[in-house]
Amino acid sequence: MADKVKIVVALALLAAGVACFYYLAESAMFYRVLALLAGILTGCAVAWFTQPGREFFAFAKDAWAETKKVVWPTREETLKMTGLVFGFVLVMAFFLWVTDKSLEIALYDWVLGWKKS
Repeated sequence: MADKVKIVVALALLAAGVACFYYLAESAMFYRVLALLAGILTGCAVAWFTQPGREFFAFAKDAWAETKKVVWPTREETLKMTGLVFGFVLVMAFFLWVTDKSLEIALYDWVLGWKKS
């Protein structure tokens, strides 16, 4: 039950930060962002002390560690694959355009006789 109360308080602090951001509409952007960040950070701090909060932060830490294990492609590999995808998209677009025009001619001109060129 205590965890549920803490989660509600954390969500209320987060909502208060968002509300302050809009309440301070006439103030400088610095103060608005500061109020928003204060709401987010205090909400996260309260959520940290709940069991679901600790589990979430442990999961996030493990997920961050997993991203470090990934072998990311080099810039050259990324550019080559992007070029390959763009080329494939262009070829498919041309193929679909030719197919569409062929069906248009076959149906409208030959079958239905609607277009007399």
